[in-house]
Amino acid sequence: MYRDKKFLALITARGGSKGIPGKNIADLGGKPLLAWTIEAGLGSRYIDRLILSSDDEAIMSVARQYGCDVPFVRPAALAQDGSSSMDVIMHALDQLEERYDYLVLLQPTSPFRHAAHIDRMIEYTLDQQARMVVSVSKTRKSPTLLFYKNNDDTMVPVVTSDNSHRRQDAKPAYEYNGAIYISTVDYIREVRSYKTPEVLGFELTGFNDIDIDEPGDLLYARFIADNNLY
Repeated sequence: MYRDKKFLALITARGGSKGIPGKNIADLGGKPLLAWTIEAGLGSRYIDRLILSSDDEAIMSVARQYGCDVPFVRPAALAQDGSSSMDVIMHALDQLEERYDYLVLLQPTSPFRHAAHIDRMIEYTLDQQARMVVSVSKTRKSPTLLFYKNNDDTMVPVVTSDNSHRRQDAKPAYEYNGAIYISTVDYIREVRSYKTPEVLGFELTGFNDIDIDEPGDLLYARFIADNNLY
């Protein structure tokens, strides 16, 4: 708890990854990828309960091995490529009898987010009296310096105004990095989205913002883990 508020942390990890087969339990630094997020969640001073939503027995077995609660099996209909992440979240909330004030969503593909990041973001959320906060990373380039390429190879600015800025003068842009999402349970039930006018961004820097999506991302993460760069 923090300031008398109860926090539920949810890890979502389905089987059937196509980009990296078995991604969520792939080896990273001598332990399954999923274990990194479980350890971060269990290390938080404020999270009251850490649970997993998964359809995959191997993933659930690893979660239990590392101390994560697995109170239910995710239905197959919510574990497809096109399944809605919000439906997965709502299903998880509906399975629990105990009620919580805040939901902390932790994706297993962000292994280098630590317990300290979770706790600082929880503190920030309550300090700002925010209903929703997401972790973000600064992009390498501003949208004012980016272009779309047409079929005939002509280039069209992504942002049509102020696209003549020098790199040094361009306004920084940020992207959701997928590591931590915090919201009040009531608010996420109401809006069913993490992209709302009220959402606040909490910046993570360095290797903490890595999101493993493709095989090259996993190779990069292994280099970081093997060399203790995180």
